[in-house]
Amino acid sequence: MRPSSRACGVALVLSLLLGGCASWLPGWMPGSGQKGKTAKEAFEDDGVMDRIVAVVNNDVITLNELRENVLYYKVESRGQDTMSDEELAHRLLSRLIESRLQLQEADREKIAVDDADLSEEIAARMKKMNLNTEEEFEAIVKKQGLTMDAVKKKLREQIMIAKVIRRKVAFRVSVTEQEVDRYLQENRAKLETGLTYHARHIMIAPDKERSDAGWAAALERANAVYARLLAGADFAELAREVSQDATAKDGGDLGTLKRGELAEDIESRILALSPGQVSPPFRSDLGYHLVKLEAKEALEGEGLTRVRQQIRDILFRQKYQARLDAWLEEIKKRAIIEVRI
Repeated sequence: MRPSSRACGVALVLSLLLGGCASWLPGWMPGSGQKGKTAKEAFEDDGVMDRIVAVVNNDVITLNELRENVLYYKVESRGQDTMSDEELAHRLLSRLIESRLQLQEADREKIAVDDADLSEEIAARMKKMNLNTEEEFEAIVKKQGLTMDAVKKKLREQIMIAKVIRRKVAFRVSVTEQEVDRYLQENRAKLETGLTYHARHIMIAPDKERSDAGWAAALERANAVYARLLAGADFAELAREVSQDATAKDGGDLGTLKRGELAEDIESRILALSPGQVSPPFRSDLGYHLVKLEAKEALEGEGLTRVRQQIRDILFRQKYQARLDAWLEEIKKRAIIEVRI
């Protein structure tokens, strides 16, 4: 990886190392014309390091913090976002305010981040960045105009937020078996859509004129094939011998299919069978068909266990998001927030 692209990758992973990967600065912010500098250098040159853009209870959010977050967002979105700079800054300021409120809640809950927590988080970041030593990590941090102390402070805050959310939100969310049962019952058809089945097929077509006599003759041949199958004939061998479908050379093998891939009139006949069972002849616009179900997934056994776990995950995410939104709204309501931009 080239140094410049590696630095940008670091910025995306850390959400911290922003200035060195992009020269863009919003036009409404002081110092927007200073290209080639880190965000920290630009702020120092403009003398706006202590400009306050919001007050959250007794804490302040500075223009420096907001600017870094805008820079990061621009790098991450690669300029694909259509929002104006002002709209983007106000949206990101809302996120910063939420983060500050969550940190204040963590303080009230006396949540601590020890050195082991921090070391584990740094190791995880280094792994994502394909770095082998903390010295490499620190070198990249310094290249972005930041210090390890600043990075560790930011990481400690992120860990604190994760811990307080677990305590106030995740630990208070549960999913009951009754809720899983109800979701399964209400969404069974949708859940079965992704299940697969394996089948074989024989088609007996009428003559080219498709006369009544031709259809009658086709039905007679199809019934004869069905009788041979009931007597124990091998379906695949008979398909190669008599089927007029393109799958005849493969023994009528339709392969493994997901529900909904075949025409409904044929698929419904297949799925009505038990594995190993053969259908009587049935007619379509093309001719008479005989199908054999080799195997099918069903909402039972291991498949049902897997689906139930997926349902638990879905319901947990829904409840988690609802509780997180409610908790954030609650702490906002009892906070004193002043926005100064």
